[in-house]
Amino acid sequence: MSVTIQFCGAARTVTGSCYLFVTPKGQFLVDCGLFQGQKTLKALNYGAFPFRPADVDAVLLTHAHIDHSGLLPKLKREGFSGPILATRGTIDLCSYMLPDAGSIQETEVAALNRRNAARGRAAVTPIYTQADAVATLDAFRPVEYRAWYTVIPGVRARYWNAGHLLGSASIELEFVDQGRDQGPLRVLMSGDIGPDAKLLEPDPEGPTSLDYVFCESTYGDSDRPSTTHALRRAHLAQEVRDAASGRGALLIPAFAVERTQELIVDLADLMARGEIPTAPIFLDSPLAIRATEVFRNNAASLDPDVDLDRLLASRQLHFTETVDESKSIARLSGFHIIIAASGMCDAGRIRHHLKRWLWRREGTVLLAGFQAQGTLGRFLRDGAKAVRIQGEEIRVAARIRYIDEYSGHADGPELARWIAARRPIHRGLFIVHGEEHALGGLFNRIARTVPTAQIFTPILDDVYDLSTATPTPIDVARRRRLAPDAVVNLDWHNDMSKLLLDINDQIEAAADDRSRGVIVRRLRRALEGA
Repeated sequence: MSVTIQFCGAARTVTGSCYLFVTPKGQFLVDCGLFQGQKTLKALNYGAFPFRPADVDAVLLTHAHIDHSGLLPKLKREGFSGPILATRGTIDLCSYMLPDAGSIQETEVAALNRRNAARGRAAVTPIYTQADAVATLDAFRPVEYRAWYTVIPGVRARYWNAGHLLGSASIELEFVDQGRDQGPLRVLMSGDIGPDAKLLEPDPEGPTSLDYVFCESTYGDSDRPSTTHALRRAHLAQEVRDAASGRGALLIPAFAVERTQELIVDLADLMARGEIPTAPIFLDSPLAIRATEVFRNNAASLDPDVDLDRLLASRQLHFTETVDESKSIARLSGFHIIIAASGMCDAGRIRHHLKRWLWRREGTVLLAGFQAQGTLGRFLRDGAKAVRIQGEEIRVAARIRYIDEYSGHADGPELARWIAARRPIHRGLFIVHGEEHALGGLFNRIARTVPTAQIFTPILDDVYDLSTATPTPIDVARRRRLAPDAVVNLDWHNDMSKLLLDINDQIEAAADDRSRGVIVRRLRRALEGA
């Protein structure tokens, strides 16, 4: 008798959350998320799962974000036929987010295939379609917080509010007769943990006295200054006033669900109070528009001190759902605010606005959340002087600003406190869902209170036996989809993009045409010798 876990995602990476539990009586997943970021990771979305979807009996979903739910339609299309257990808030959001993800994939693949045809390359197919996503919605089954549900024979689950997003949960698992002294093996999957100063969500909850805890570490090495709702609004107000002085657009790349709604609430309230200039706010994301309605409908389960209906009905707020409406924003002059997905600038309508404004000194880009390694947003935050968008080089002249108070993730001290509140942890703590520096930062922080021998940082596709007195790794070297280094380092595509930008810089800086010719000939010799 044994219980094993396979880390099919979110191991040494922030995206693609997916964990496979296998017991003698069945198997189930916690999350089935889409990989985002660099192309090497995103390529995993098109490949085979590291398990047979038809063998999976159930999925437990922590929350609706695409890096946790985004591969569910592919899972179902490839043979999964069981239930997907999720809170009602998560189901409401997924009913919009998953079809939207399928539609985006169809649109982006169609554009890619046009370019491939012109280059003589083979056509590709979407990971899944909008129809696949809609078909997946029938598998969802609602659960309530703090109630026990049977997952498979011998396993039950209980959902705790994680304070990260509408409907978000940490999931407690009990495996019958697999723990200490023939008792149940008790496991807690953190999902994504919300911060203390979340506008619309309660503080995260969870049980105590567990055998294993699996904790996210997105901001594990960060220590944000203490903040409040008032301080956060003051910071946002200052950023808006500074952007308004440039007399151009303020672009806010934002995750369509919750981050966008929080920003709208604060922007509308600040304008109503006269603390920032009155200006049109364009919500340029069909998904964000639909998600905003979900938040209206779930207002009773959110912070009762926030008048969502009034603030979401602001005269300054404009919903641009169609492509033509989105394009019409480009005709505006003067100060205006555009909120559009994606939050990491890797897809969606924000890229078109960035192409229009990045090279203009009047514009401002306000990054309002985590930027994963290899994403356009990360390059902008790190100070790139030029970037490539849809194959076109864009010089960065706009002001690039960052505001972290709207993050949906707990920082290092908050994660450490959340872990401490789960003690005693009898067998092991697994740190997941973070980049190398974040994993290391959280490891060092909690090593003061948890023995280092009980802390584990798994690699993608690792398998551990959880039935033993301490977690036992199982050799899976031949089954790895990626070499460990490929998961944590920038890939060839990122290197190539930077190389092309550096080549252009060198050629433009050359003294004359003769010098430029020398550079070109040296590059050609290097290619021929490769």
